[in-house]
Formats: sequence, C-alpha cells, structure tokens
Amino acid sequence: MRHALLSLMLCFLALLPTACISSEGFDDTRRDCFEALWSVIDRHYCFFHYKDSAYGLDWNEVYSRYSPQVDEKMSDDALFQVLSRMTFELRDGHVNLASPANTAYYTQWYDAYPENFSDSILRRYLGGSDEVRITAGLRYRVLADNIGYLRCSTFENGIGDGNLHEIMIYLATCDGLIVDVRNNGGGMLTSAQTLAGLFVNQPQTMGYMQHKTGPGHQDFSSPAPIRIKPAAGMRWQKPVVVLTNRRTYSAANAFVMFLCALENVTLMGDRTGGGSGMPFSSELPNGWSVRFSACPMTDVYGRHTELGIDPDIKVDITSEDYRRSKDTILDTAVEYLKRRAGQTVDADS
Repeated sequence: MRHALLSLMLCFLALLPTACISSEGFDDTRRDCFEALWSVIDRHYCFFHYKDSAYGLDWNEVYSRYSPQVDEKMSDDALFQVLSRMTFELRDGHVNLASPANTAYYTQWYDAYPENFSDSILRRYLGGSDEVRITAGLRYRVLADNIGYLRCSTFENGIGDGNLHEIMIYLATCDGLIVDVRNNGGGMLTSAQTLAGLFVNQPQTMGYMQHKTGPGHQDFSSPAPIRIKPAAGMRWQKPVVVLTNRRTYSAANAFVMFLCALENVTLMGDRTGGGSGMPFSSELPNGWSVRFSACPMTDVYGRHTELGIDPDIKVDITSEDYRRSKDTILDTAVEYLKRRAGQTVDADS
C-alpha cells in the first residue's frame, strides 16, 4: 500500500519535477509578487470548485478586491500583510506564506471553535508512568470498566506493525477501544494508514487521491484508490470510538476519514479541522515561499473532507466540566462502549 501511495505521488511529481512550482516570468516588484502569488494558486490550488460550493469562494473576485491594495511604495511588512490576507480567503490550514521576518498561517479552522481537549485533564485520567504505556509515540492503557484507550497525538512518528501488535496483546481482553486523535495536527500520511490497518482484515479502499493535470480549476486526474493494508499482527475486532475535535487535522483527518466507513467505528466529539489536500510549495520573485494544497483526497464515497468530518455523536467539554477537571468526551465514550459491551453480552446469553 505504501508503494501504491508512492506511485500516486510520483505521478504528481512527474508534472512538478522538484515538487516546487516556480514563479518564472515575474520580476521582483511589489506588483509582480502579488501577481505571481495569485497566479500560482489560481493554476495549482485544488479546492476552488469545492469551496465555491461550500462558502462562495471566487478567486477572481479575490483578485479584484486585493489588487488595488498593492503599490510599489509599500513596505515589506505591508505587502506581507496584504498577501497573507489574500491566502486566508482559501480558509485552508495547509496554505501559508513565509518571509525571512514572518510566517502567516490560517488558524480560524480551529481558533473559531471550542478546543474540547485539555492535556492536563487527560493526564489525570491516564495516571503516571507506571499506569500508561508508550510506544512509537502512542500512549495506551486499560481504563476503568475494562475499556482500552489509545492516544495518538501526532502522526509525525513512524509506526510499525510490531508496535501495534504489542498494543493489541495488552488491550486484547478489553470490551471496547477508544482511539483519541484530538489535537493531532497530522504528520506522515503513511503513519495514519498504518494505524488504520489495525482495524481492517483485508486490503480495503478507504479513500481516493487526485493530482492536477492542467491550469484549469477542474483539471484533475481520475481518482486513484488509497488502499489500507491490514496490520501484520493482531488486529482490533470489537467496537471502537474515535475522539475528534477541531484540531484533528491533515493526516489525522485522513485517519478519521479512513475509519468512519467501518461499521464498528463511532466518531465522537467535535467536527475535525479538515485539511485533506497534499501540500506543495512555490517561491515568489522576492524569495518568499508559499505552500498550498495541490493534491486532493476524498473519502471512499468520493466526498471532500477538506472542511472537516462531523462526528456521529456530538459532545463538548463545557466550562463547568473544565473547572471540575472532567473530560466529558472521554467519559461519554467510556459509557457508550460499556453499553455496547452490555448489549453484546445480552445478545450472547
């Protein structure tokens, strides 16, 4: 499956030999830096049609609104602010502009929403080092009422089948499993795919990827399947609850996208932050760099998840809960899995 993903990326890189789109043909002037940025995004950004439908994004209208704000006498800082605000119109956390003095990120995909997570409260649930185990950056333990818990805070670490096998041995007798990817901002897509392999028993298509084939907003290749390969060791067969919040983003959003199609998986918490485009980079004539989404992924049904995935069960942590050091989302997941376990016992008896 990793070879399949590599093949997809090589197809894209065949069009972009250095994975960096140049702004050749523009000069190092304020006006040309603006034109180069607008143009490279216009030709290569991958979510124009989707975001036009979602919230009315019109990139030509954006040009008309921001172009008059640029003149040759403005300072570097003033130009940076205009160009940054223009990229924010894309509402994409994968889009950022970097100069030697500053880097601009669009953060409203999580800043405008409740966090629904507290690391200090979670530590109280997990206990000390003698109660929680850690491997490949994953923390896991058995909670009260025989519910397993697996915390994945990032996909920046490599995850091996051996790591997952040992986790499964330890949690094998649990009645249900909570996988917590709240505040996971992403990392390596391959790590998200490896973890998803813990929950499938045969190779399975769990999403699709495309790449741009031309400068038009709808110039894309045919969707290529993203196949998830089963983990080599023990795999989880019982009910699963995946905890999400608005800071579940990028590769973590892809992980949620993979699992939400499985019958034994329930999503709980808040909508994910999204971020389903593979990012690539370009350089402006003045040396500033811009990164943007150029290669879209969709779920197994062909639906975009760029603006997030809704939970099956919406749960928030209230202000009162925070004051009481109560993780309402985690508590609700435990109670839900206890009920599922009880239903299974009744059905078997």
